[in-house]
Amino acid sequence: MVETPGKITLWGIEVFVATAQDGGISAAARRLGASPSAISQQLTNLENAIGAVLLDRSSRPVRLTAAGEIFRRRAQSILNEATQARAELAMADLSVLTRFRLGMIEDFDAEVTPNLLSGMADQLKGCQFLLETGASHHLFNLLDMRALDVIVAADTGFAADWIEVHPLMREPFVAAVPRGLVKGGKDVLQQLKALPIIQYTERHYMGRQIAAHLAQQNVTLSHRFQLDSYHAIMAMVAGGTGWSILTPLGYLRAQRFHDKVDLIELPFPPLTRTITLTARRDALQDMPAQIATRLKPLLQELVVSPAHTRFPWIRDRLKLL
Repeated sequence: MVETPGKITLWGIEVFVATAQDGGISAAARRLGASPSAISQQLTNLENAIGAVLLDRSSRPVRLTAAGEIFRRRAQSILNEATQARAELAMADLSVLTRFRLGMIEDFDAEVTPNLLSGMADQLKGCQFLLETGASHHLFNLLDMRALDVIVAADTGFAADWIEVHPLMREPFVAAVPRGLVKGGKDVLQQLKALPIIQYTERHYMGRQIAAHLAQQNVTLSHRFQLDSYHAIMAMVAGGTGWSILTPLGYLRAQRFHDKVDLIELPFPPLTRTITLTARRDALQDMPAQIATRLKPLLQELVVSPAHTRFPWIRDRLKLL
């Protein structure tokens, strides 16, 4: 349906805020799942309704005008109130929730995420779901910008009074090595140093976490590769190019390489990460807690139990919280 110019709509306000935050019409279109032309038209309608130019669209990135700066403060308050209203209605009857924006780390995209969304869809019949997958730091940024309602990601240590956090699972970092490379009864680290380490990219929080841990342990390793794909890392390990440090979740995602890769304990003090569900405090009432409760049995069935069966030695380190 075409919006009539002259009316201020909630959709128009959301488009304006997204464009202001992302610095461009194309970026806002990707975030909101609309075409750039539709975003541009909404901005024009909003400016016509207000009677002021809100954005300097000729600049790169797009900049707010003086009027835009004033309106942005009001616009964010309007969106906050709308979110709170939807949450209060959802508390009375979850079936009236019309939109839910979820961010999930890519580790869960094969099995956990589809099962979660299918279960929620059965309960929220009239709800539209927007799913964003990506690195943990990216999802936290989207939550901060109010582009997502709930995220499931690795805990990055970020803390603020506006968030609520529900711990889900803790998992250890492990070494993925070419099958048969490491022999028992010998110094494991020295055997690993025979090959370069294939690093998880330090552009992501997990890569920085691993690099910091190695530095704390005074462990220096030869490396030539930094990758952001579990499948690419596992393929190179399987081919004997090197070894890597990742998590059981990362290993389990790349099943086609399991017969050519061994998973072993780190040959230095352990490192772990915690997977949490994070949301804006009180924005969705107790819905985040409900989702966390729904997620834990899925994680046990699809992640924890299979990993325990395959690798009994991680039983005390990979567990629900």
